[in-house]
Amino acid sequence: MSTFVHLHVHSEYSLLDGAGRITELVRAARELGMPALALTDHGVMYGAVEFYKAARQEGIKPIIGCEVYVAPRSRYDHDPHRDNYQYHLVLLAADAEGYRNLTALVSAAWLEGFYYKPRVDRELLARHSRGLIALSGCLAGEVATHYLQGREEKALAAASWYREVFGRENYFLELQDQGLPEQPRLNRQLIGLAQELDIPLVASNDVHYVSREQARIHDILLCIQTGKNINDPNRLRFPTTEFYLRSPAEMAALFAEVPEALKNTVAIAERCNFDFSFDHLHLPAYKAPAGEEPAAFLRRLCYEGLRKRGLDNDASARERLGYELGIIEQMGYPGYFLIVWDMVNFARSRGIPVGPGRGSAAGSLVAYCLEITSINPLRYNLLFERFLNPERVSMPDIDIDFCYERREEVINYVLEKYGREHVAQIVTF
Repeated sequence: MSTFVHLHVHSEYSLLDGAGRITELVRAARELGMPALALTDHGVMYGAVEFYKAARQEGIKPIIGCEVYVAPRSRYDHDPHRDNYQYHLVLLAADAEGYRNLTALVSAAWLEGFYYKPRVDRELLARHSRGLIALSGCLAGEVATHYLQGREEKALAAASWYREVFGRENYFLELQDQGLPEQPRLNRQLIGLAQELDIPLVASNDVHYVSREQARIHDILLCIQTGKNINDPNRLRFPTTEFYLRSPAEMAALFAEVPEALKNTVAIAERCNFDFSFDHLHLPAYKAPAGEEPAAFLRRLCYEGLRKRGLDNDASARERLGYELGIIEQMGYPGYFLIVWDMVNFARSRGIPVGPGRGSAAGSLVAYCLEITSINPLRYNLLFERFLNPERVSMPDIDIDFCYERREEVINYVLEKYGREHVAQIVTF
């Protein structure tokens, strides 16, 4: 059985900082005999689903986390002389509630706390602490920063606050040793603080690449990030090549005097049991007019649309519409089409320009009748099955272009109608 699990790990989604790809990291963790691995990218959770699937495929437990940035004061403060730095804090989702709180923190950091970096603050951490396990972070962690700057009382006060917010069993002081000159003394101070406040210790390696040989790649990424030439002696760089996925044996040799810090990595991994559910789809409900089921309401709208499009007397059009509606109902998607229709209908009613349609949705007569698209698929012999196929169960994907000057109106409408807690904007890479 493995004696160590990496709980502080950055992937390529720590943009221009993490040099290890998710697939490489999980494969290396498996080869090292680790039962689990965490992903804790800087301020983002872009890689969570990809990481989860890759880890499960390799037969190891995925632990979803994030290394968040903590504002020194309020997340709303933007004083260039007082708020131009951030503390680091590693958060791991222990369960579904923890995952929800983690996503809430990361979202609020970007939407409310962005100043140089996406930042949370103590008020947010206190509000969203349940279900999370917190590690004190690297040299940039709040406790470590106070010690490095000679503020021992502040270090003690900060550690006490985090312990109370997350709970005595959910806050760990993080020990690292990548050969940095500050680390031996800092680790002694952290061990002493752990004894004084009865806070458990945990060992980590702040992984930024898979193997020591990739340190050069990481160095190049930092040059790109900071716009510096690699020959510049004064540029930002990691001072050693030890920020890799060390083996359990290597970590045991480094922290032989504090074996509990190693054991706690495995104990934390055992406590983290959040799983994504991919076996069925989770769709928001569309509230049809009183007395009508969503499927019946969708049919009524479609046949009204067929008449408006001048196709109500076209036998092939009626047959095609019936066929598409049958598949949509069979697959459980009437609500999805109604939500998209609602968005487009709002935009058109406000005079917001809407694109004619692109992608496979242009092959749907239902989309045409609902005026989601403006292309008659019968005229161009477009296949509905390219868009939605009962033999291949997957979510329908309708691409819609709204006028860029007024798209915020549509977004705000959706937020208000369906609730901010049910709406997300998704990035792609």
